Amino acid sequence: MADERFDAIIVGGGLAGLCAGYVLAEAGKEVLIVERGNTCGSKNVTGGKLCTHSIEQIFPDFCDIAPVEREIIKEQVSDWVGTEVNSTRPAPEVEGLTPSKAYSVIRAKLDNWLSEQVEEMGGMMIQGILVDDLIVNEGKVCGVIAGGDELEADVVILAEGINALLAERLGLRSPPAAESTCVGVKEVIQLREDIINERLDLAAGEGLEWMFRGNREAGSYADGFLYTNQDTISLGIEFTISDIGLTEEGVGNMLERLKDVPEVAAIIDGGELVEYSAHMVHKGGAEVIGNLVGDGVLLVGDAAGLVANFGFVVRGMDLAIESGILAARAVIEAGESGDFSAAGLAGYQTAVENSFIASDMRLCAEYTASHKTGW
Repeated sequence: MADERFDAIIVGGGLAGLCAGYVLAEAGKEVLIVERGNTCGSKNVTGGKLCTHSIEQIFPDFCDIAPVEREIIKEQVSDWVGTEVNSTRPAPEVEGLTPSKAYSVIRAKLDNWLSEQVEEMGGMMIQGILVDDLIVNEGKVCGVIAGGDELEADVVILAEGINALLAERLGLRSPPAAESTCVGVKEVIQLREDIINERLDLAAGEGLEWMFRGNREAGSYADGFLYTNQDTISLGIEFTISDIGLTEEGVGNMLERLKDVPEVAAIIDGGELVEYSAHMVHKGGAEVIGNLVGDGVLLVGDAAGLVANFGFVVRGMDLAIESGILAARAVIEAGESGDFSAAGLAGYQTAVENSFIASDMRLCAEYTASHKTGW
């Protein structure tokens, strides 16, 4: 392996990295994805809502062939304080937000499926290995060091997630700021499919997204979320790290308090806890997209901070997928001239800034700035 050279090496087997790998492999490129988890998806917080408009570019029949859970046909929000919710209402419409149908997904299933598609297309996968460092010659990224091996490539795509330590070493990203970073804690609770349908008045295949806004004036600093999967419920909270000094309540207790809300307790009653996970997530939204390229390197997905989080709706997976697709296309274009410098890869930066990624993130920043008192 140490003597092999690739057209592209991708660090991270999440949605951004996998979609980039698929597009590159489809174009006949020698591509390697290095994922630190034992399998793709094993390091992701399970569940959430995937807007499918981006991934349908490479899998037009995605909703028929991929392991999606339920189509989200109902979106609602509630105010939450203590163990009570009130003012339950349909999620607000945000004029200008990119439209898309959406499905609940379990990332362990979805990412593993997508890794199989990459391999079938000819891409290579190494899983269970951490990338320790980048190979940099005369300021240009030329490969990675992983598991004691030096692996060289024309270009490296960093899809390493919110803890983008490699990007930080290059000076392309700063450490996540406390005021723009949340801790997410989630449980997956198993129930029979028919019980979920009955308790939430859903037909087979129909899904619900329910967001809970913490009342900060009453001392509730966490926001909550609930997604219906085929035979499980994804239930969790997000807590902004900069608020940690404002409350003595532990993050775990915040989740337990959400579970004690009568309306929520009635939904999960009798369910079996099958997964518990915690993860840092971007709060999302930005007026300006940061620098995404360097000599021989591109940033995608969470590593690039590409999230639009309105509170009552979170758009992250589709932005990650789109960034991976655009990065792959930029690498293919750069390969035609053999120029993998920052200038040669600049088309990626331009493509992102001209895409729905940038417009949705700007819209998120503007919306949250003008609705500071709530949803």
